[in-house]
Amino acid sequence: MKHVVIVDSGGANLASLQFALTRLGAQSAVSADAAVIRAAPRVILPGVGSARNAMARLSAAGLDAVLPTLDQPVLGICLGMQLLCDFSEEGDTACLGIIPARVTRLVSTSELPVPHMGWNTLREREDDPLLAGIGDRDYVYFVHGFAVVPNPATLAATEYGTSLSAVVRQRNFWGTQFHPERSGQPGARILGNFLCC
Repeated sequence: MKHVVIVDSGGANLASLQFALTRLGAQSAVSADAAVIRAAPRVILPGVGSARNAMARLSAAGLDAVLPTLDQPVLGICLGMQLLCDFSEEGDTACLGIIPARVTRLVSTSELPVPHMGWNTLREREDDPLLAGIGDRDYVYFVHGFAVVPNPATLAATEYGTSLSAVVRQRNFWGTQFHPERSGQPGARILGNFLCC
C-alpha cells in the first residue's frame, strides 16, 4: 500500500482528500512533524484559507525550511500550490520559493466573479506523468481568488478571463490550482498518477 503524508498547514478540510486517497488504495496521515514529513514516500501540501496564515503555521513548525529540501514527490493543492511559489500578493506573503513565480489577485468582472469557482478544462498541457490520461474534455474543479501567471514551470493552463497556471512542476514538486479530490474521475486519475510518480 502506498503511503502519503499530508502536511498539516491549517484551515484545510482534509477528509475529502484522505477519502480520495483511500479509494486509490493509499494510506495517508496528517502531520506537521518535520521528521515524519522527511521520511514520507510522498507528501501533499493542501491549502484552504490565506497564504499569510498558512505560511505562519508552516514557519511555526519549522516546515518553511524543511519543505523546500524534500526530494520525494510533493504535490501542492490549491493554496498549497501557491505556497510553493516565491511570493503571494495575498497578505504580501513570502512563500516557500520552490517555484520562481508570483501569486497575484484575480480581477473580478461582471461576467467573471472572484473567486473563480466551478468546473473548467486544462489547456496547453505539457507531457508529464502527473497528467497522463487527461484529455481536452476533462473538467476539474477550481475554487480560488489568487492565481499564478503562466511561467516556465507551468504544465497546463486554464482560462478565466485570462490564462492561469492550473498545473505546475519544478523538479519533484508539482502543484494543481484545482482540487483533484473534488474533480471526479479526472481528479482521481491525477491523484493516482501522483501515487505512481
